[in-house]
Amino acid sequence: MMDFFLNLGTSTLFWLVLTAFFLCVVIATWIAAQKGESFWGEYEAVFKETSSANLSDMFLFVDTQQLFVFNIIAIVTVPLLSYMLFGSVLISLTVLVVVMFLPFRFYRSMRKKRLNKIEKQLPDALIMISGTLASGGSLSMAIDAVVKDQPAPISQEFMLFTREQRIGLEFEKSLRNMERRIPNPDFLMFSSAMKISREVGGDLGEVLNTLAETLRRKAAMEGKIESLTAQGKMQGIVMTGLPLMVGAILFVIEPIAMQKLFSTNIGWAFVSAIVVMEALGYFFISKVTSIDV
Repeated sequence: MMDFFLNLGTSTLFWLVLTAFFLCVVIATWIAAQKGESFWGEYEAVFKETSSANLSDMFLFVDTQQLFVFNIIAIVTVPLLSYMLFGSVLISLTVLVVVMFLPFRFYRSMRKKRLNKIEKQLPDALIMISGTLASGGSLSMAIDAVVKDQPAPISQEFMLFTREQRIGLEFEKSLRNMERRIPNPDFLMFSSAMKISREVGGDLGEVLNTLAETLRRKAAMEGKIESLTAQGKMQGIVMTGLPLMVGAILFVIEPIAMQKLFSTNIGWAFVSAIVVMEALGYFFISKVTSIDV
């Protein structure tokens, strides 16, 4: 009889433990689902908002929902392919993080290139506006000439400015919109000259001509600095890539010995240290060779 009760008690305890474990798993799964749903909802909102704002500022009109779907497909497929190729969970997680945040980096890169192109085109546009004003034309005629004769992207910005003026938007409001789309110090000087000339008067054509000449000299000085620091930047790239190239060659020559870097804990520790030191070295070299003008 005692054995019966002991067996009954053991069986009951086993089922109680199993039920508690099952409930814990269900609760943990529900919490993870809620957190995951919240995370993906926030990620989708940030992705759509960022892509919509950046693409519209660059006059690229693409359906953000389609971009988000393509991004989700890449998030699912690319880490799986990396796992099939390398068989490493750590590499797959790294690829997952890169794929998730790569679009935001891509948008910033595109926006930076566009702003740099506008900065290079700005002196020619100012010369054209100054010449039109000097010949007796109005400011609206000068801006229309920039829209017609200057290439994109600066012609697109002035075209949007003229359209806002035609629908009755205030001059200062249109300039503020341009400043928001072109957060460049050179363009801010141009917009400030436009505002001051509109408020207190003066020879706007002469001011813009002087500003264009100043911007050209500034661009020439920046070009000289870039040429002088190009060797240091190239040295940083070579010094950063040299250990990786040597490691790849050794991996081809001695695959069995190099495989321990990716199959043992000590090997992963060395790989992590190499990655950290490589990143720090490139960061410090880029800081030394970058000069603010």
